[in-house]
Amino acid sequence: MNIDDLPIRDDLRGKSPYGAPQLDVAVRLNTNENSYSLPDEVTDAIGKAVQAELRDLNRYPDRDAIALRTDLADYLGHGLTTANVWAANGSNEVQQQLLQAFAGPGRSALGFGPSYSMHPLLAQGTGTRWIGALRDPDFGLSPSAAREQLERHDPDLVFLCSPNNPTGTALDPEVITEVLAHARGMVVVDEAYAEFAREGTPSALGLIAGHPRLVVSRTMSKAFGFAGGRLGYFAAHPAVVDAVQLVRLPYHLSSLTQAAARAAVAQRDVLLATVEAIKEQRDRIVVTLRERGYRVADSDANFVLFAVSPGEASGDQKVVWQRLLDRGVLIRDVGLPGWLRVTAGTPAETDAFLEAL
Repeated sequence: MNIDDLPIRDDLRGKSPYGAPQLDVAVRLNTNENSYSLPDEVTDAIGKAVQAELRDLNRYPDRDAIALRTDLADYLGHGLTTANVWAANGSNEVQQQLLQAFAGPGRSALGFGPSYSMHPLLAQGTGTRWIGALRDPDFGLSPSAAREQLERHDPDLVFLCSPNNPTGTALDPEVITEVLAHARGMVVVDEAYAEFAREGTPSALGLIAGHPRLVVSRTMSKAFGFAGGRLGYFAAHPAVVDAVQLVRLPYHLSSLTQAAARAAVAQRDVLLATVEAIKEQRDRIVVTLRERGYRVADSDANFVLFAVSPGEASGDQKVVWQRLLDRGVLIRDVGLPGWLRVTAGTPAETDAFLEAL
C-alpha cells in the first residue's frame, strides 16, 4: 500500500511534504540556521530551567503560556504587553493558527512570490484558497503593485515577508502601510529574520497600536539559535490573541518548551551577540560575489540569494548546487531558475563556500 491507496483528500494527492535536504556534509548552509552553538552559560540556564519542570510532568502545562508571553512582550518592546503576544511551536504553527481562525474553507490568502514556501502549504492544509501574486522581476514589491493585487483578489488574509525569504530584502515600509490601508482582512507580516536587518530598517511592530488587523510573526529559531527548541510567536491586538485561542490545541506548548524558551529569552544578550557576526559574514558574501560579477539580491536576513552565473541570472542552478555539494558545501535550491540561496555562517563556513564556488 502507498499513500494513493488511502482515502486522502483529493487536493493533497501528488503533493510532497515540505523539507530541505538534511545531508551529513562538512558545511551546511541550506536552512538559515544560526551556525553558532549555544554558549555554556546559556545551556546551563536552559538545563536548570528544564530540570525544575521534570517532577511536575504529570501535570499539564500552563495552556496560555502567560509567563513566556510576558517575557516575549518585554523583549519586543513597543509598548506591547502579555495580552498582545501569542506563542506556539515555531512560527509555522503560529501562522497555521492564524489561517485556521481567519481563513479556511471558502476564504483566501494572498502572498507575493517568490516568498516563503510554507505559506501556500499552510493555506492548503487549512483548506484556504491560495492566491500567488508575483513580485517584480528584480524581486521588489511596490506599494502600487501590492494595492493592485488586493483590489483584484480581495483576500481574507495577506502574507508579507520582511525580510523576505528567499530573496532576503526587507520591505519598503510604505508597502505595509498601503496594504493595511486597502486590505479587507488580516495582514500578517512575517519577520522571522528581523533581528538581522540592516541598521535603520523599521519593524512592523510599531504599527500594531493603530492597526487591529495587523499581525507580526517572529521566531526564536534564527537570531536566538533556538531552532531545535521550536518556538514562534506573534504580536497583535489582544482580540487577535483571543481569536487564535479558539483554534489552538489544548496545552499545545509543553512545560519543557516553555521553560527552555523563557531561559533563552532571559539570556538574549548572550544569544543575540552572534547576530552582528553573522551580518558581517552576510555582507562579506554579498560584497565578494558582486566583486566577482555575480548578481546578488540585497539582504537584510542571515542568507544571500545569488545568480549562479556571473552577469545576468542564467545557468542551471541544479548543476551548481550539486558541484558545491561535491565539494562538501550544502546550500539551498529554492526553485528559482538560475538562483541559489546560501546561509551566512561562521567565518570558516563562509571561507569554504566562497572557495567552493
